Formats: sequence, structure tokens, C-alpha cells
Amino acid sequence: MSESTSPADDLAALAEQAQAGDKNAMDDLLRQVYPRVLRICRSVLPYSADAEDAAQEALLNIATKINSFSGRSSFSTWVHSVAANSARSTYRKLKRTAQAAHNPEQMEKPDPRTTSVIAGTRLDLLEALETLERDRPQMVTPLVLRDVYGLSYEEIAAEVGAPLGTVKSRIHDAREVVRPLLRPKD
Repeated sequence: MSESTSPADDLAALAEQAQAGDKNAMDDLLRQVYPRVLRICRSVLPYSADAEDAAQEALLNIATKINSFSGRSSFSTWVHSVAANSARSTYRKLKRTAQAAHNPEQMEKPDPRTTSVIAGTRLDLLEALETLERDRPQMVTPLVLRDVYGLSYEEIAAEVGAPLGTVKSRIHDAREVVRPLLRPKD
């Protein structure tokens, strides 16, 4: 990296080269984004092995879908969305597997990925996001990018390709739907 370019500029340049078919650039790009992708997945998934699986899925998606990156947002914002979606997808797969395998006679040893006390709030959030996605899918990504990852409204608007006012409205409405689902149950 030269003194006049930022890490974001370097990533954008690598992304451009990778989009053009440069395999070395793709390798460098994936190597550079991996720590961030893993951190994003770990912030959502409580079990490290699951987060690592989600991170690998995200890297695969980045590699195979890099041509869908249009430059509306920064490359790092796009990576953020891909990683967050991968983590949520991994959670949904785990949940379906757990539900399919649920057998009351085998209740002696619960799966730590779905019962961790420490991870309870993240699991509650994932459940709330699933409910939101079922009813109002257009609200999920803006809410996650704002409230989980702290991106600015402007970055989110660029990422989802919606006007700033629409993004703010979707986030506000999503919070109204999700908030009651996150309250402690008595």
C-alpha cells in the first residue's frame, strides 16, 4: 500500500482487478478480507466453528459473485453485506437441521450452538430477524447494517440502492417490529 492510498482504495483496486479475471488479485482480495469476514460472522454466530463455516461461504460468494458488485457502495460495505447474509444463512441451516433432528428422547445433551446462555441475545436477534424477513424482507439488511454493524445511513442507502429517507424509514419500522421480540420473556 502506498502512502497516498487507503486500505479501502487498495481493496477497491483489487476488486476491480478480480472482476477483470485476475486470479492473483482474487487470491489477494480474499486473503485481505478474510479477517473482517470472520469477525462479522463471529459477531452473529455464537459457535466458532459455525462462524468459520459462514466465513468460508461468504468468501465463496465474494469470489463467485464479485461481478455483481456494481460500485453503488464501497467494496467493504458490499463485503459486509455478503458476510452478514452468509452468517444469517448459516444460522437458518443450523436451525432447520436442529428442528429436523429434534427428538424428545434425545434431550439429555442439548446442542451448545442453540442453547448457550452467553449467546442467548444473539440467538434472540437471529430469531427476530427471521420473523422480520418472513414478513418484511426489505427491512432486514438495512436494520442489520445499521444496528449490528453500525454503518451510516448513507452507506446503507448506497448498498441497498434506496433513497436515504426510505432507508431511515425501513430501519425505524424494522426496529418497531423487532423490539418486542427482543424483550425478556417472563
